[in-house]
Amino acid sequence: MQLELVKVEIPENCNVIVGQTHFIKSVEDIYEAIVGTVPGAKFGIAFCEASGARLVRSDGTDQRMIGTAAKNAAAIGAGHSFVVMLDNCYPINVLNAIKSVPEVCGIFCATANKVKVVVAVDGEQRGILGVLDGEKPLGEEKDADVKWRKDFLRNIGYKR
Repeated sequence: MQLELVKVEIPENCNVIVGQTHFIKSVEDIYEAIVGTVPGAKFGIAFCEASGARLVRSDGTDQRMIGTAAKNAAAIGAGHSFVVMLDNCYPINVLNAIKSVPEVCGIFCATANKVKVVVAVDGEQRGILGVLDGEKPLGEEKDADVKWRKDFLRNIGYKR
């Protein structure tokens, strides 16, 4: 077995969700989960089929996001993995809906940070071991940092 580090390309001001699912039906079900939660969302989803034709299956509402999701999914190349690229909404808006899709087994990350996916490779098989999301902390939160965090969440409407 070998390890490979795959950099995920995330367009500026966009977010990515990387997860694992288990059935070709996931493409349509994740699509429906997103549009049912955030009408008008610009997104793309791509799914790596693990058997049969073994294609990267994709769908979405925005061609750029669909293409970016498909490119990233193909680069990761792990069976039953999926990539969702979001343009005008945030993972927090759709994550619970995606997690409630019966085929979804788990989420590796949901972020706008730089992401690298750790992929195990064994012949024709590839699997995601985990992700590198963002950068390491520079220190511990102080009182001023707590105030900034709380103010920020209230200013963007996520807390009262």
